[in-house]
Amino acid sequence: MGAPQARWSALLEILTRDGRIEVEAAADAMQVSAATIRRDLDELARQQMVTRTHGGAVINAIAYDLPLRYKAARNAPEKERIADAAAGLVKAGAVVGLNGGTTTTAVARALTARPELGTEGAGPSLTVVTNALNIANELVVRRHVKLVVTGGVARPASYELTGPLATEVLTRITLDHVFIGVDAIDARYGATAQDEGEADINRALALRAEQVVVVADSSKLGRRAFARICPVEDVHVLVTDKAAGPALTDPFAAAGVEIVRA
Repeated sequence: MGAPQARWSALLEILTRDGRIEVEAAADAMQVSAATIRRDLDELARQQMVTRTHGGAVINAIAYDLPLRYKAARNAPEKERIADAAAGLVKAGAVVGLNGGTTTTAVARALTARPELGTEGAGPSLTVVTNALNIANELVVRRHVKLVVTGGVARPASYELTGPLATEVLTRITLDHVFIGVDAIDARYGATAQDEGEADINRALALRAEQVVVVADSSKLGRRAFARICPVEDVHVLVTDKAAGPALTDPFAAAGVEIVRA
């Protein structure tokens, strides 16, 4: 495993699952030297993601949710295809909501890459409402996009703004589409997130939208996380990848959700 970022993501995945990691075992699993793993763990410790121990590391309590930059490498090709399919649902002039996450970040990029959503005039041809600082940072330089950012308190783990200051803004607007990235979605429990603050702002986005689109790769389907965003009955479209077979998608289709496989 050559790229440092890919190794860091893999190490953090193990740490999130097991709570601790041993250098020798990680080196064997990743087919790199123990010295390389030690350097990786030292770097993660410098970033306050882990605490070094004799022979390995344990994950910091504050790092229970991996930062967005380390999640981005997971299922990247699937997320890009999902994003392209999701962006295809939007027409010029639409008002679009986006919550935070790697898949919705990919949707934001796909939206700005579509020539039919560009403009030859001076005014915007697309309005985007988001509570994600990283998405706002990318879109603010796009002249054809009218960007609206909610207020709120920033979560370092996801770059999302949450809390009453975030949800208050949404009571004054309406959306044509909202693209919701989730930690899990299940036909019984609905769309869910690990953090209750993120779930609240995501729920507020969904309530203001004419069409609610959940964008989630197949690893998120049939699972549940801590805090509910919305019931499956409130989801109009689920955009997922081709690895999502009928066993995963049929329960959603039975609940009236349109399934798009990208």
